[in-house]
Amino acid sequence: MALPPFAQSQSLTMGVELELQLVSLSDFDLVAASPDMLELLGRAPFPGNVTPEITESMIEINSSVHTRHGELLAELREIRDTLLRAGDRLNVGVCGGGTHPFQQWSQRKIFSKPRFREVSALYGYLAKQFTVFGQHVHIGCKSGDEALYLLHALNRYIPHFIALSGSSPFLQGSDTQFNSARLNSVFAFPLSGRAPFILEWDAFRRDYFARMENTGIVRSMKDFYWDLRPKPEYGTIELRVCDTPLTVERAAALACYLQALCRYLLEGNEPPPLEDDYLVYNYNRFQACRFGLDGTLVHPQSHETISLREDILTTLRRLAPHAQALGSEAALEHIYNETHTGSDAHLLREAHLEAGSTEGIVDAALRRFRADCD
Repeated sequence: MALPPFAQSQSLTMGVELELQLVSLSDFDLVAASPDMLELLGRAPFPGNVTPEITESMIEINSSVHTRHGELLAELREIRDTLLRAGDRLNVGVCGGGTHPFQQWSQRKIFSKPRFREVSALYGYLAKQFTVFGQHVHIGCKSGDEALYLLHALNRYIPHFIALSGSSPFLQGSDTQFNSARLNSVFAFPLSGRAPFILEWDAFRRDYFARMENTGIVRSMKDFYWDLRPKPEYGTIELRVCDTPLTVERAAALACYLQALCRYLLEGNEPPPLEDDYLVYNYNRFQACRFGLDGTLVHPQSHETISLREDILTTLRRLAPHAQALGSEAALEHIYNETHTGSDAHLLREAHLEAGSTEGIVDAALRRFRADCD
């Protein structure tokens, strides 16, 4: 199908998608409960939206469109509380985290939906291994050109979001020594990575997407698993590198950090992006996945080596007036505190040390997601 026109959207609006784990409360393994959860949740109005994901041990929630931190956080809390009540009725736990620490991919069941069956037929075992859990953030753009500018201007900040959201240190029963092992699963797909360096929407549509479509490899933007991708039907860009945090409070803070960063970039506070910026992209991405906030970056234009944690703190200072204008000071304070207390990956490793088992990690994630629930 042809790429749809880029929809008109209010600049800097935001929406959040969270992929969540469905867990058996008897053994803390994943459980194929999404059909029952969706049926139960469909009986009454649901705040936001809830949909299946590729395997039946996952569920995805979507917020409404927001401009302010307080409204987004209030809705995410309402969604969380609704999910937890449904889970309690089914004796199913719900939690965040980018990976389940000990589930076996071969035991997963593909959700019965045509697109998921097609993906499974094409990618084989990778489809079941894609039982990983991410947060996606949409930011509204007034045009396709603005979307592509932001998409490439954000390239140097991608490690910030990987490090701040890292919550997948364990996989298949072992500590991977990565803070975000989830992204290694995403990178296995052939159409993952980054978007081509094109800054004009007409050129992207005509010279890239149409040619890719003619190869028969892609039919829509859903076929690209890029770290950042445009979503013309929504009029947004979509950030896809974040692990699902353990709390909705962190999910809202990450969305508002991105919103403030986009406002800062749209005001021309940095030099325009260059294709050569991507020479260090994969290295910086690896550093954030592997070491989280303790990683280092190579600045794409100055080639200076800098501390990832210090770069985030410097960025927070630059974003302060933008956060004030957007009403997201509390969100950026949450991010500031995380740079000092550690990411969710740090918390999960502490839970493993305390409990002495991977089941204890899941128990800690369940309790963390439920914290402050009414």
